Amino acid sequence: MEGFRDRQVLVTGGLGFIGSNLAIELVRLGARVTIVDNMLPRQGGNLFNVSEVEDRVRVNFSDVRDQPSMNYLIKGMDYVFHLAGQVNHVDSMKNPTQDLDINCRGTLVLLEALRANNRGCRVVFAGTRGEYGASVRLPVAEDHPTNPKGIYAVTNLTAEKMVLVYDDIFGIKGTCLRITNTFGPRHQMAHDEYGVFNWFIRKALDGEMVPVFGDGKILRDFLYVEDLVECLLMTAATEGAYGEVFNVGGGVPVSFHELAQKIVEVVGSGRVGFTKFTRERKEVEPGDYYTDISKIKRIVGWRPKTDLAEGIRRTADFYRKHKKEYWG
Repeated sequence: MEGFRDRQVLVTGGLGFIGSNLAIELVRLGARVTIVDNMLPRQGGNLFNVSEVEDRVRVNFSDVRDQPSMNYLIKGMDYVFHLAGQVNHVDSMKNPTQDLDINCRGTLVLLEALRANNRGCRVVFAGTRGEYGASVRLPVAEDHPTNPKGIYAVTNLTAEKMVLVYDDIFGIKGTCLRITNTFGPRHQMAHDEYGVFNWFIRKALDGEMVPVFGDGKILRDFLYVEDLVECLLMTAATEGAYGEVFNVGGGVPVSFHELAQKIVEVVGSGRVGFTKFTRERKEVEPGDYYTDISKIKRIVGWRPKTDLAEGIRRTADFYRKHKKEYWG
């Protein structure tokens, strides 16, 4: 992907899990990377995430909801990867107004900055498979009904629609990804309120019980973060991807019980146990989900490469080295 060399790239939420992994790869590809992150507590922003490239990225501590900041930062950019957002499912139900403000107004502010200052910039928006809600049919393709169960998913779907409207009406090229459960290095490990996969890995590394909700039979597909980063870059570089929505996932269904067993096996410590759903989790649990990725395979040419065991192994190795940066 030589197309990113010397390109100006803005990564919103770039100190978080996905954003930092993306920023590191962009630096490796020769891009000139600017990160914007507001470092809200509990959202995963961590300066250590980009420590290996700290002298080769520009970090701006600001907020996508700040119009003057966005007007300034967006000038001269070739690409913006919009990853900033309120990503805590439980918090989105406890404080829905904040979720709406960050995910919807933040996206609109960014798009308005582009409309006023840089209509030639290309936008890649990272949304969630939660936009579908409960699965009517499996695997889930892009034409599946969207019936979100939580405010987080509603605001992501709304932000996605904004990106597509600005593509259609104002010619600001945008593409949107509905991303499945992603795991890997640099994920926050302080709590389990989003991304339970990495929480399972933390519990196993600490030699504790890996807590599987309910009977553990709910199915998901899982995606290693390096595969997602490759997907983001390949999508951005594909002309035919703009104006489109794509599912992104592993495409292989795995139950949470099977997942926990695999983590304990690969990590070599911990044990699998069962626990009841909390009320907050039960309210937003959509049931079985695994994705149909045939569209992105066809148009972008992307497919995941990392199998579950290898992804767990790489993730566990990272946290063994850097535990103190993530949970002491």
